[in-house]
Order: sequence, then C-alpha cells, then structure tokens
Amino acid sequence: MTSITFTHPDDWHLHLRDGEQLRAVLPHTAKQFARAIVMPNLRPPVVTVEMALAYRARILAALPAALQSGFEPLMTLYLTDNTLPSEIIRAKESGVIHGVKLYPAGATTNSDAGVTDIAKCYATLAAMEQNNLPLLVHGEVTDADVDVFDREKVFIDRILAPLIQRFPDLRIVFEHVTTRDAVQFVAAASRHIAATITAHHLLLNRNAIFQGGIRPHHYCLPVLKREIHRKVLLEAATSGNPKFFLGTDSAPHSQMNKENVCGCAGIFTAHAAIELYATAFEQAGALNKLEAFASFHGADFYQLPRNTSSITLKKESWVVPEQFDFAGEQLIPLYAGNPLNWKLV
Repeated sequence: MTSITFTHPDDWHLHLRDGEQLRAVLPHTAKQFARAIVMPNLRPPVVTVEMALAYRARILAALPAALQSGFEPLMTLYLTDNTLPSEIIRAKESGVIHGVKLYPAGATTNSDAGVTDIAKCYATLAAMEQNNLPLLVHGEVTDADVDVFDREKVFIDRILAPLIQRFPDLRIVFEHVTTRDAVQFVAAASRHIAATITAHHLLLNRNAIFQGGIRPHHYCLPVLKREIHRKVLLEAATSGNPKFFLGTDSAPHSQMNKENVCGCAGIFTAHAAIELYATAFEQAGALNKLEAFASFHGADFYQLPRNTSSITLKKESWVVPEQFDFAGEQLIPLYAGNPLNWKLV
C-alpha cells in the first residue's frame, strides 16, 4: 500500500494552550483534523460559558488564513466543586460547548482547581445527564497511598463505576485510557461509555521513559504503562469497536519546562498525529480500521455529523524535526529527529 485516502479525521482530546503558544501549535492540528475537542485547563481554567466563547474566539483568530474555513474548535468547560447546574443548561444552549471535563484535583497539568469530591458535583452531573452533555474524565485518583501505575484502575473502582450506577444515562468519555482494566471496563459498559486512545500510548510502553537515562519528553499523565497494556490498547483501537476513538492528548510544554527538576507531564504529538496513528495501525496490520477509529466513532458518540471531506496519507519516509518554535521557546515533538513512514499529503 503506497497511499491511504479516508474521511477527514477529528481529534477528540487536545490541548492548545493560549496566547502566543496557541498560535504556535494550532496550525499543526488544523492541517490534519477537521474538528477538535479543546481542553479547558488554562490558567485560569475555562469554567463559564463566557470564558469558553472567548477562548473559542481566540482560537479562531489564531488560525492561519489558509486554514480558517477548515477547522472547528469544539469547546469544553472545566468542572469544579462549585459548577452550577444552571451553567450546564447555558452550556448546552450555547451550541458550541460539547462536554465538561472532570480533572481530579492535582491529577495533571493545571488541575489544581479540579474536583476534590465527586459528591459535590452530583447536582451538576444530573443536569448534564438531563441535557445530554457528556462528561469527559481524566480517570486517575490522586491519593498519595495509590501507586502512580495503579491510579487508573483505582479510579474505575472508586469513582467511575459508582458514578455510572448513579447516572446511568450520563454519556462519559474515559479519556486517554492506558490499561487493560480501562479497556475491559469500557467494552463491558453501556453504550453511553466510550474512550479515547492516544498515539503515544499505542506506540510506547513505560520502558521508553528510561531508555539510556530519564527521557522527560516521554513523561505524560496518565503515565505510560507495561507492554501488556499497550498491546491491549492497540487491540481495542484496531478492533472496530465504536466505543474507542482517536484523542491525541497532544500536550505542548517548552523544552525548559520538560527538562526540569520537576518536569511537566505531557507529550506533543500534534505535529504528526495522524501519521503516528497510521504507524501504530500498520504495525498491527490494521490500516483498514484507521478510518473508523479516526473519523467515525468519535463523531457518532458526540452525536455530530461525520465529515464529508477527506485526507490522504502517502507511504513516504521523512524525518520529524528536532524541535518547533513555541512562543520564543523550543518545543520537542514525539519522535524528534526520527523517521516516520507515512506522511500527510
């Protein structure tokens, strides 16, 4: 196979930052994807409809002229202990807010304003269930006594399973799943439960963090897991099961903030996202399953129309740049300086 043409894909989990950093990374996504669910963990977080509308306007203004008609940001709100049900109603009525993000407090980048006790959100979650607005979950507990590699499994047992019992009609996206436990849970759950899978969790296991020393640009949250989990993720992504779909979780941080005594969590993949997924699917012998995973399943779950345009990937070796400009700093991408064998035409 020398090329693949398929329906224009969407990214159902993306970090775009703001200001000059937004302008630096946005074109990478807009060249590949028709739409993207934009994460709300800015400083300050996007907690109201007005803030989401203002952020959306900044994203659209940051698009290069050539891409302004071809990319749509899908906005989200940041759930806090104090989010009101009335804000959920206004979000649904806005027509541009497509989900509400649950960050357990302290779970990841800019999550310090996140939820401290899910019970404080029950009235708001009930409003989401009633208004058919999905909950997007960073599925990790942050308890100090829980091993970092077990946080996802413990989250399922302590938070997610009881939440689904209480709100059986609430649509939930289990974001960036990383374990066999999460895949099995989603697969067995009702049609209201789905999951995104990142390219880096399909391509790398936790050994990548320690090859020849500490590799900070392979550090993300949820952290990379054992090879047995990577294989299960790849099986889920290539299975054709509509519960699993593309979400890059591309998370840009400057080289200085990654290569630090307390380096930031996040892997930047937007520069070659669809090529990275194609690489993983080819390794699994399942390129014929990429279109549904990248272009159909997410749109269907979010109850949005599938895209009608298409993209083409060509079988061509090229070398990923060593770095990109990031608002005057340097941004190191996944596979920096290494070859990929698929290239977006």
